[in-house]
Amino acid sequence: MTLKNVKTSLNKIAKNLGETQDDREFLLKNTREIIILCSRSIIAVHKGDMTLGKKNLKQAETLLKKYKKKATGGLQRYLITPEQEFVEAACLIAIVEQKEIPSDKKLAVMPESYVLGLLDCVGELKRQVFDKIRMNKIDEATRTFEIMENLYLQLYTFSMYDKVVKEARRKTDVNRILVDDVRSVITEEKRRTELIKILQKLEK
Repeated sequence: MTLKNVKTSLNKIAKNLGETQDDREFLLKNTREIIILCSRSIIAVHKGDMTLGKKNLKQAETLLKKYKKKATGGLQRYLITPEQEFVEAACLIAIVEQKEIPSDKKLAVMPESYVLGLLDCVGELKRQVFDKIRMNKIDEATRTFEIMENLYLQLYTFSMYDKVVKEARRKTDVNRILVDDVRSVITEEKRRTELIKILQKLEK
């Protein structure tokens, strides 16, 4: 009895594992750029620079398509975070431009990435609402809040899949608080606006 078959098998396995490990390191290193580009895209949108926001998103999309070729088998999980950031930025841009929120198929992302990206987008919409209130654009703030609330209502049931969609429950719980906070602010702002209108009529 010899270890000839064992040695041959282990050599082959070691080679495959080595290649997988190299691909993992490559993905971890290079997908950071996608995350940075998506963050820049979101920041640009909040600053009102849609051109820069879409430019950064396009660059992120190009890199994402490129790196997907390396993410085969179990390595796909290393694309969840960059895809999640990509979904968040893409959906925020669509909402700000008053367009339909793209589907997971349109964005070509994994289901888990799509759900998590949408959950994160709810938080970005809070900032949009507050920015519009500061600019005294109450109608626009209300429209954005309605999208924010409806998006949350569509997503909150996904908390039950927390074991397979990591952090879904935590993000859903956070979003519930955000929605409640924004609802209170919107309600108060509407009351204030109506009071100002009444006072202005009385002064005439």
